Amino acid sequence: MLPHVHLLLGFKTPKFEKYDGHGDPTAHLKRYCNQLRGAGGKEELLMAYFGESLVGIASEWYMDQDISRCHIWDDLARDFIRQFQNNIDIAPDRNLLLNLKKKSSKSFREYAVKWLKQATRVKPQMDETKMVSVFLQAQEADYYQNMMSMMGKPFAEAIKIGEMVENGLKIRRILSQSAIRATSQAIQCGSGGVANRKSRKKRQWQLQV
Repeated sequence: MLPHVHLLLGFKTPKFEKYDGHGDPTAHLKRYCNQLRGAGGKEELLMAYFGESLVGIASEWYMDQDISRCHIWDDLARDFIRQFQNNIDIAPDRNLLLNLKKKSSKSFREYAVKWLKQATRVKPQMDETKMVSVFLQAQEADYYQNMMSMMGKPFAEAIKIGEMVENGLKIRRILSQSAIRATSQAIQCGSGGVANRKSRKKRQWQLQV
């Protein structure tokens, strides 16, 4: 797209960290510029290779741009940030994390990875201890009561314990709260039924007498 760009002798294209249109666009620009710093970080080089750092909807946006009207790198960078500014404006907070629950169609690991991806976007950033604490608070009762020992432990260990709980629930080695409630209700209904039958029999006997 920019054939006039002249590369330094021995220049090798970096393996860029890709931006897919989600997350902080400013942070991506900083990473991208740092990766090209070794090649001099010239504006024409920044503009020429920027498309290589984009995928998905971000790449589609770039291909739709008239690059010739961006005379300097700042023009392209400004347009890029403006396009994906909403990712910053609607960044998740801790309340969103607390309400981000595991879906029955997803494995615990898939859920935890998705949760962590959102957690890294929270401002101000949480340290790992705080992150694990909020993660545990977001869990349903079956997981929460079996994962409390993970408080203060690395997030990776919390995922492993969560997977163990998930497997325990599947093979019934861990009895879910819903199953406990259902059993309790069944026992109560059964006890009530026996009592009612005894009461009816007593009334019938009294009438016969």
